[in-house]
Amino acid sequence: MDAMVLKKPGSPLEWVQFPERQPGAGQIRLQVTACGVCRTDLHVVDGDLPALKLPIIPGHEIVGRVDAIGAGVEGLRLGERVGVPWLGYTCGSCAYCTSGHENLCDHPLFTGYTRDGGFATATIADARYAFALGEVGDDASIAPWLCAGLIGWRSLAIAGDGNKLGLFGFGAAAHIVAQVADWQGRSIFAFTRPGDLAGQEFARNLGAVWAGGSDEIPPAELDAAIIFAPIGALIPRALKAVRKGGRVVCAGIHMSDIPSFPYQLMWQERQLVSVANLTRRNGVDFLRLAPQIGLKTTINRYPLRQANQALADLRAGRFNGAAVLVV
Repeated sequence: MDAMVLKKPGSPLEWVQFPERQPGAGQIRLQVTACGVCRTDLHVVDGDLPALKLPIIPGHEIVGRVDAIGAGVEGLRLGERVGVPWLGYTCGSCAYCTSGHENLCDHPLFTGYTRDGGFATATIADARYAFALGEVGDDASIAPWLCAGLIGWRSLAIAGDGNKLGLFGFGAAAHIVAQVADWQGRSIFAFTRPGDLAGQEFARNLGAVWAGGSDEIPPAELDAAIIFAPIGALIPRALKAVRKGGRVVCAGIHMSDIPSFPYQLMWQERQLVSVANLTRRNGVDFLRLAPQIGLKTTINRYPLRQANQALADLRAGRFNGAAVLVV
């Protein structure tokens, strides 16, 4: 197998050839067909996250075909198309796992961070965390669903059922969530980088009733806001934009420091919460619903060997939608 490997944080990924790996008990091997490039991959590559396993193959929005099955695996078959998300393993025995909160497991493994991911021609995955995808849809278009879609879905649920929803950072996750929220009959208010007129037009084309820079005040009070951009300074802006009793959801795994802000912005029962990872139930629910909604992901395709270019383009905001490595 071939892979793009991170050997040192802050350095470019390197093309490396490995002997073919075999799945262990409870595992499957996939021949990867597509892998999305997520902003979390940037945090991995840059060394923003603690306890990074090195060397590591990044990538956690994986679509592929099962070509080997380890002992004890049930419910998956050779040749089946499956998706592998960020949360790649949980212990199943800690207090969080046994109480329905496996996304907060005390002993997890994360795909492309603490276990090898999908910037490769093949990968090994825990069969419990491989979702059957069926045969409808293009592999590359589905890949962003495995993180941008799933985290967006969980964030949307935690944001509550209010009608007026703000999305700060209109990238891969927000462009999927906007379609889900529009399908639910909500009104979307999109916040982009200041001056990003193309991004604002992109948001309006996906159903946003208003789009502007993150430094602007929306024309109506929001019931809730989801922050996808990893910028701590957006938190007081989002709190200022939501109504009394409104909720601000931080959806990223990493964020720059939050500046001090007056208590008045949180008073009157405004809430600030975070989202961590996902549960398998989140995955099953979202992946069952996505085809019914008719989700259309805007993707920018790169060959596997151009993973560094895809990461650089994501960092610089050179495209709308999502980047996907096609294997």
